[in-house]
Amino acid sequence: MRVALADGLWLARLPETISLLEQRWRLDVGQPFQGSDGSCAWVAPVRRIDGRPAVLKLGMPHMEGAHELLGLRFWDGDPTVHLLEADVDTNAMLLEACEPGDSLRSIDEREQDVVIARLLRRLWRSSERPSGFRPLAAQMDYWAKETVAAALRWPDLSLIEQGLRLFEELSRESPHDVLLATDLHAGNVLRAQREPWLVIDPKPFVGERAYDATQHLLNCPGRLRTDPLGTIRRFADLLEIDDTRVRLWMLARTVAEPRATWTDDSLRLARALT
Repeated sequence: MRVALADGLWLARLPETISLLEQRWRLDVGQPFQGSDGSCAWVAPVRRIDGRPAVLKLGMPHMEGAHELLGLRFWDGDPTVHLLEADVDTNAMLLEACEPGDSLRSIDEREQDVVIARLLRRLWRSSERPSGFRPLAAQMDYWAKETVAAALRWPDLSLIEQGLRLFEELSRESPHDVLLATDLHAGNVLRAQREPWLVIDPKPFVGERAYDATQHLLNCPGRLRTDPLGTIRRFADLLEIDDTRVRLWMLARTVAEPRATWTDDSLRLARALT
């Protein structure tokens, strides 16, 4: 109920917030991108006073995306979009525009693997220990509590309990942890002019590299159905990480992540990964 109330307040204040930012940053605001109005963020193309294009994004408060702004500052355009202006109080960001802006989904999935692997390896900076970001264990704990609250709907007790144990074990802190994007998939990579592809919408947490392989893989359901272990192994090789760790993270997410329902496909995949 508290979440629903917060969503309602955010939506109610959205027109006023947009108007204030339009004046403060001297923007000409266009129509929001399809699907952005009323979702987890309101996003629209804008023109700055000098005529340059940009993107205005107002993020709805939610746990996973709380540090997006901090992450964009940390990566500073390498290989993310640049953060041009920010308002912490309203979680508003003025972002570099990606032109032409088509997503990585426009190319073959195996080619997506190569692009995303290169981007992730640039995002993971072992020489820079990020401070001020939450550990990945915080997100796993948050998800685990939601899943446990839905225990009466679990279709396979032992499998989901295994996933919850893996959440706790895999997310333990390590000296090799880096700042993760956590939500990097083909829909969050856009074609641009400054670089061929740029990352948008990071949800940063500090944790193990293997976790960052999972979001892209979960967006390739066809390959996971037909060859789950081979698909995981190929992507892990591109990332130069341990495919066993990726497999375990995939198993944990497939069964222990909060969801409205557990499908037969998700249970079959989980059993293939055990």
